[in-house]
Amino acid sequence: MSFLKINNASIGYSEPLISDINTSLELGEVCLLMGNNGIGKTTLIKSILGQNKLLSGEISINGKSIQKLNPNETASQIAIVFSKAEIPDNYTVTDLISLGKYIHYPYYFKLNEKDKIEIDDIIDKLNLTQFRDKKLSELSDGNLQKVFIGRALAQNSPFIILDEPTTHLDEENKLMILSLIRNLAKNENKLILFSSHDWRLAKEFSDKIWWLKDKKLISGISEEIILDNPELITPKILEFNKNFHPPEIDAPKLEKEMMFSFLQKSFSLDLTKFKLTFKNNKWELKSDDFYDNYHTLTEIKQSLQNLINTEY
Repeated sequence: MSFLKINNASIGYSEPLISDINTSLELGEVCLLMGNNGIGKTTLIKSILGQNKLLSGEISINGKSIQKLNPNETASQIAIVFSKAEIPDNYTVTDLISLGKYIHYPYYFKLNEKDKIEIDDIIDKLNLTQFRDKKLSELSDGNLQKVFIGRALAQNSPFIILDEPTTHLDEENKLMILSLIRNLAKNENKLILFSSHDWRLAKEFSDKIWWLKDKKLISGISEEIILDNPELITPKILEFNKNFHPPEIDAPKLEKEMMFSFLQKSFSLDLTKFKLTFKNNKWELKSDDFYDNYHTLTEIKQSLQNLINTEY
């Protein structure tokens, strides 16, 4: 039986944002939720949490309809980290992470020794040891985000939803968080639903993809979704200069993109009579009556300018 199951669901408000959703996820899986801003990612997450009423269909968690779970039952099944969260006054790092334990106790509770060891372990895993007694208001955005992730980990729920949790993190901390989350899924059999604008994660990090597009949810194994929709991981080159027509560029993917970018910002002309070839760490520039090679972009720009000025 699937842990999370969505049957014939439509989500939204007065009008549906996403219709006819049929998908499921298992414990131990990492699913990447992708889609443009305003397309319904957060609405879908809130619907899974039971905070937004479905327009039609059903969402079930561990075999039970989300609409039939009370808030404590939902919290025992799902931990959530939103990209924007209210910061409690005068709370320290340890205070907030410890708050993840509230679902296991009455309102007024005292952590036992096992809880304290677990909290310390989470603080250590998140590289927050030096900040454990710091007030949240004194933290950087990145460290604050890690603390909210720590609170979700302390909740010990089988299903963790993270809404763009790496937005404020540098690459080192982003990789640390991603590694921690994937290890949780695989080693502790947790289901992770992770929304992000970082398309690289589609093939490097996730087992499944949920892609919101054209008011539909496309779901499946990451590699299969990418093979069917290669635009997911193909960078789009901005073409904001309508008068620019590039030369033929023969180069590896990255060098080609960088050359296109540089020339588009430098010229508002038709350069199709030229060809640029990247070979042996230098660029060859040629046309019907010209040939030379260069090591820097500045040299190429100057040469093209001279050739164009001579021509005109």
